[in-house]
Amino acid sequence: MEVILLERVNKLGQMGEVVKVRDGYARNFLLKRGKALRATADNRARYDGMKAELEARNLQSKAEASKVAEKIEGKNIIVIRQASEAGQLFGSVTVRDVVAAFEADGVSLARPQVQLDAPIKTIGKHSITVAVHPEVEVEVTVTVARSQDEAERINRGEDISTRNEDRDAAAEAIAAAGEFFDPEAQHDEPAPAAEETEK
Repeated sequence: MEVILLERVNKLGQMGEVVKVRDGYARNFLLKRGKALRATADNRARYDGMKAELEARNLQSKAEASKVAEKIEGKNIIVIRQASEAGQLFGSVTVRDVVAAFEADGVSLARPQVQLDAPIKTIGKHSITVAVHPEVEVEVTVTVARSQDEAERINRGEDISTRNEDRDAAAEAIAAAGEFFDPEAQHDEPAPAAEETEK
């Protein structure tokens, strides 16, 4: 189906372009959400009549989106989740979790604005894109951790992949080895190896 875009649609085209898309995508997303019109002769004439109004509305919403973008650009939100010792989450962090974390921080976002290709399934810092407007995108960071303390350590750049027990066991092993080997002990010189005789 051919449609006329009423706004910029990511990976599809700019406002006013006539593009060919699958029927289901056009009916269920573009037409339903008012992002496009069917590309008929009547709708082309209708678009020409409303083009100036659409562009003015787009500029106004873009200006508002730029203010929001300045507010959240580079922001780091923290999501606390249970995870294994290896850092694998029991579950995942989805778009819904990211939106909820922003709302708790006082920023209202719609789920389609958060561009997360796949759910986050590991502990650490993850960079994601937020499209506050079709023409305004910003990068934010999501820190996923088991606790607030761990999140702060991750944000400081500490490597939390090593388990605490492993570090404690290593420290004990080094201490035990230090006691076992006495550095003051006298060591006998090894006897020189007998030279092999040629046959």
